[in-house]
Amino acid sequence: MEEIEIGIGKRARIGYELRELSIIPSRRTRDIADVDVSWQLEGYNFTFPIVASPMDSVMSPESAVHYGELGGLSVIDLEGLWVRHENAADLLEKMSSMTPEQMNDNLRHLYSEPIKKELITEIITKVVESGQVACGSVSPKNAASLVSVAVNAGLDILLVHGLVVSAEHISSSPDPLDLSRFVRDLDIPVLIGGCASYQSALHLMRTGASGVLVGVGAGSSSRSKDFFGLGVPQATAIADVVGARTRHLEETGFYVQVIADGGMTTAGDMAKAIACGADAVMVGLPLAKAKEVPAKNWYFGSSFHHDDSPRGILLETKNDLSMQEILFGPVKRNAGDTNLVGALKRTMATCGAQTIKELQKTELVANKQYVDK
Repeated sequence: MEEIEIGIGKRARIGYELRELSIIPSRRTRDIADVDVSWQLEGYNFTFPIVASPMDSVMSPESAVHYGELGGLSVIDLEGLWVRHENAADLLEKMSSMTPEQMNDNLRHLYSEPIKKELITEIITKVVESGQVACGSVSPKNAASLVSVAVNAGLDILLVHGLVVSAEHISSSPDPLDLSRFVRDLDIPVLIGGCASYQSALHLMRTGASGVLVGVGAGSSSRSKDFFGLGVPQATAIADVVGARTRHLEETGFYVQVIADGGMTTAGDMAKAIACGADAVMVGLPLAKAKEVPAKNWYFGSSFHHDDSPRGILLETKNDLSMQEILFGPVKRNAGDTNLVGALKRTMATCGAQTIKELQKTELVANKQYVDK
């Protein structure tokens, strides 16, 4: 493990972002028609390994159903606008032509409305009745109070999602969340994240989680690094967590899914995350350009409405593509942000990989211009 001295008495590891790596083509190529990009999570099968992030600007109950119909797993924020307002879609539609200042003021006002548990039941029921997998996200602090409502409504998969989620939370409060007990008491798969180190990932895996999310404030809508100084370059974080998965598998025989979360805007980023060892990727911004998303012209994430440190930012988008085009083409531009599934298949075919598991074994190279810095 390479380290450098940053001053007397302090050393730092060298880490790599995905953009600093390249995938090495194999000596063997494969027909793209023979490539399989399907992904499994417990007993659920998905056509491709791209998970839609729980962002109110991207995932409404309707867009989540549509994403599921296309073959992917979508996650709805069970603390977002959809469980605070019955007419959240209409409210977002009215804000499409606002200025950034107006959007900031309106969103903060909308997020000040309390969560209504009956709306949690309503949106999960809508997804379940459509025949799609219902996956919802909650924060660690609200997990215990909201999960029973969600499970009773038919939730299939739970995501406990935060900037950093640990299995050893030390607190002076009388009843902090015991993740191990919480996960093992549930009869549905639980995903937990974010994490970004070997030890933190290993501890989360030992709670019984079906999957862990890798990333600390790496998304385009987050300013967490500016607020807290926290972060690990995504390629290094994925590799460390994959190492923890290997150890956990040796100890228990149970394979935990590793999902890279944040910092991926192109198909190449996603392919490199999988080549680093991830089983799937979670993205928001690439999908925010779809015509089907609820927040036209704007992209924002869950950190926007954080109680004591609203560190999210607004990004302007142009909703000129269908979800079908973003995932499967045809390609109308050369930015690498459309035909994501098709591009992943092409990368795998070039590397001779038939499955996601085989792409995880492909060789990587760190670009020298970054190594020398």
